[in-house]
Amino acid sequence: MIKRNTNKLTIIAGCGRLGAELANSISEANGDVIIIDNNKDSLRRLSFSFGGIAIVKDGTDIDVLKQANIEKAHTVIAVTDDENTNIMIALMAKKLFHVKNVILRVNDNSKQALYNDTDIQILCPSELTTKAVKKMIEGGK
Repeated sequence: MIKRNTNKLTIIAGCGRLGAELANSISEANGDVIIIDNNKDSLRRLSFSFGGIAIVKDGTDIDVLKQANIEKAHTVIAVTDDENTNIMIALMAKKLFHVKNVILRVNDNSKQALYNDTDIQILCPSELTTKAVKKMIEGGK
C-alpha cells in the first residue's frame, strides 16, 4: 500500500498529453497525485520535477486502484485514450469506491446513458471546442 498524505489525493488514469499535464500541474502545486498508465513509455511525458507517484498497471484493475489508495482519493480523473476504459474507471470510482469528485473525458457523448444519472463530471473536448468557436463567431472572448 502506498502511503501518502491523502487529504486531497488525486488519481489520474491515463498519462497522455492531458493526463501528464494535469499530473504535472497538481504536483507543481504540491498536491498529492498518483498517475496510472499501462504503458511505461507514456510516463516520459511527466516533468523531471514530478513529485507524485506513477504506477505502470491497468487502471481498470480493482487491486491497482486499491494500491493507489482510491478509497482515500478526493478526485479521480479518467483521461486514457480509450473511452470505454474511461467510463469503466469513472463508474468504478463513483459506484464502488464512492469517490466524491470524478471527472470523465469522453470524445463521443453517445454513451451518456451509462453515466447520466451519476454525479460524474463530464469533459467532452469536442463540445467544449464547439462552444468556444460559437462564442468567437459571435464576437465574445
